[in-house]
Amino acid sequence: MPAYNSMFNNDPNIPRLIGNVPLLPLRTKTRGPAYVLPQPNPPIPANESPDPDSESYDILDEVLTLFRANTFFRNFEIQGPADRLLIYGILFVSECLGKIRPQHSLREATKEVLNTALDLNFAIPGDPAFPLNQIYEPPRDRQDAEQLRQYLSQVRQELASRLLARVYDEDDTKPSKWWLSFTKRKFMGKSL
Repeated sequence: MPAYNSMFNNDPNIPRLIGNVPLLPLRTKTRGPAYVLPQPNPPIPANESPDPDSESYDILDEVLTLFRANTFFRNFEIQGPADRLLIYGILFVSECLGKIRPQHSLREATKEVLNTALDLNFAIPGDPAFPLNQIYEPPRDRQDAEQLRQYLSQVRQELASRLLARVYDEDDTKPSKWWLSFTKRKFMGKSL
């Protein structure tokens, strides 16, 4: 059985690509270069995603939805540019889950995860430290590299806040064991 690919590969409106990473629209309040999607109407809780057919559904909802299923796969066939953002998101979620300890309260986990998300010294495609340079093209120039860094930073911040809402869905004093059970798994055998 193959891994689950992104439904945004079939989007007829091709977004801007930097290297071969798409700058897809996001449902976010975090500042950055991404086009902002409208909030769902009626509003939904922070730990839930809108319906995939909704205009508010974005790639980050898909990352969180497919994370647990895709982490079991060591191979992933890329079928379009949105898959590259899906891979990056899944690897970042794995990194965030590795920062959350079973005894962490929501406050402690928020501090750890948001420090990881807000750190601007992360590798982007084309950097020697980036683990997946073989499947990502580097940005053309410094300006594109800076815009990609800002976009990925926006993705990281929004993904971190949505992940925390799901991991601490039932209890603010301890994380969900169903999410933490995936801390040891490495998607494609890689980590950021």
